[in-house]
Amino acid sequence: MIVVANAGPLIALAQINYFDLLRLLYGELYIPLAVREEVVSSGQTHPGAVEVNSADWIHIAEVRDTTAVQLLRDRLDAGESEAIVLAIEMKADLLLIDEARGRRIAEARGLRKTGTVGMLIVAKRRGLIRAVTPLLDRLLASGFRMNDELYRIARILADEERPEDRV
Repeated sequence: MIVVANAGPLIALAQINYFDLLRLLYGELYIPLAVREEVVSSGQTHPGAVEVNSADWIHIAEVRDTTAVQLLRDRLDAGESEAIVLAIEMKADLLLIDEARGRRIAEARGLRKTGTVGMLIVAKRRGLIRAVTPLLDRLLASGFRMNDELYRIARILADEERPEDRV
């Protein structure tokens, strides 16, 4: 399975100390150079920097179609643009991306995608984590952007809330 990642999920999972979940779920990841730079540019104190630098299961790949990247740069940052183009070039099975605009553009280009929350749901279904809710709460506490509806849907999909349970 070929999986390409943007910086958001790498940083988010590193912030809650669940970075290795990526390896457990996918075995290996490919990230474009711009994503590596985004994660490690702030030095070793940035969440995910140490993990990305030391993970032998994360491969840095160079994007060939720089014109396609530049066209996306009007709407997305460098990491998102390169991740989408790399996923297309590699014919990736999955793109890991959290940002709404990037997800819409990836979907419009026929890419299969998931984000941090989706990965947590899959991890629970595979028995890699016991519960999603505490991790969603930790993500929110770390500054991760998630609206109430996504939080609720994630809990329902993880069998931690019933659809009829309304607060």
